[in-house]
Amino acid sequence: MSTRSAHGPAQTRTGRRRHRSILALLAVLACLAGFAVVKVTASPSGPALPRPRAASPAGALTPSAGLAAPRQKLLAAVSWPAAGVSAADISGFGVVNGPGATRPVPIASVAKVMTAYVVLHDHPLSANGSGPDIEVQPAEAAAYPLQVRDGDSLVPVVAGEVLTERQALEALLLPSADNMAWILARWDAGSEAAFLARMNATARRLGMTGTSYTDSSGLASSTVSTAADQVRLGRAAMRVPALAAIAAMPMAVVPEAGVVRNYNTLLGQDGIVGLKTGSTQAAGGCVLIAAWQEVNGRKILIVTATFGQPGTAQTILPNALAAGHMLVLALDRALGHNARASAPSQLPTTTP
Repeated sequence: MSTRSAHGPAQTRTGRRRHRSILALLAVLACLAGFAVVKVTASPSGPALPRPRAASPAGALTPSAGLAAPRQKLLAAVSWPAAGVSAADISGFGVVNGPGATRPVPIASVAKVMTAYVVLHDHPLSANGSGPDIEVQPAEAAAYPLQVRDGDSLVPVVAGEVLTERQALEALLLPSADNMAWILARWDAGSEAAFLARMNATARRLGMTGTSYTDSSGLASSTVSTAADQVRLGRAAMRVPALAAIAAMPMAVVPEAGVVRNYNTLLGQDGIVGLKTGSTQAAGGCVLIAAWQEVNGRKILIVTATFGQPGTAQTILPNALAAGHMLVLALDRALGHNARASAPSQLPTTTP
C-alpha cells in the first residue's frame, strides 16, 4: 500500500473538518455581531430589544416600546436642578437619570396622570371626544364643604350634576381637583380601593417598580414614586390622544365650576405641551413636563420630572415650574450639542 493511498483519504477528512470548523467559527462571529447591534441600539432605560416595535394603542397598559437609540454618552452634560429629584425620558435615549432619580418620594397631584391614564384605558376617548356621562352622587356632593375646609384642591359639585367623561378629566388635570379624582375612581372601578388596585397594577405593567399609589388624587403623602418612573408614565400618557390633548389645554369650562385654568403655566413656551403639576407640604413643588424639541429638523419628545422643590406654600409650585422649565432648556442644549457632534442619521427621532 502506497503512502499516498494510505494518507489521501485522511487528508480529505482533515480538510472537511477544517472547512466545517471555519463555517462554525463564522456562525459564532455572526451571532456575536448581531448581539452587539442589539446592545448598541437598545434603549438604556430597559432590556435590550432587537428592533423597535409599533407604538402601543391609545391607552394600552403596557410598557412603551424601546426606540433604537445611541448610547447615553452621546448626550452632552446636563445641568440638573440643584434641589429635589429629577429625571428625563428623551426620544431615542430612553430614561436619563438625574439626582435622586430612583428614590421614591411623594408626588402630590402628579399622581393624577395615572388616574387619567387608567380611566382612559377603561373608557377610551378620541382626542376631541366627550365620552359617557358621569353623575355626581349625593355623598360626593355632601363631602364638598368639608373638603373645602380642609383646604383641598377642588371644583364645586352638586348632587345630580352630570359631567361628561371629558369634562371630568379636564377638572382633574387642569385645576387638579382632588374631588374629581375620587369621583372618577368610583365611576370607573366602583370604589377607591378597586381603582387603586388598577393604578398599581398598571404601574407594574409599565415597569414603575418604585411607585405605590395609596390614593387617586396624590393628596396622601404615602403615594410615592420616583422621577424615573414618572417620566416612563409621562411618555406612555403622551401616546393617549385624549390625555395629551387635555393636558395641553390652558383652560376649559366644566359644569358648576365654570371656567377652570391649568396650573401648568409653562404651556406654549419652548415646545412645552403638558403634563401635570402638584404641590403639598410633604412633596414640595412637583412638575411633570412634556415638550417637543427640534434636533436637526426632527421632532424629539422630552418628558421631565422635577419633584421636591423647596419653598413656602405660595412658592413651591412656581419654584418647581421654574426648575422644570430650566431642565427642558438644559436638555435641549444637550441635544443640540449632540446634533452638532453626530451625524444626523445617529439621532433617532419620533414625531408628534
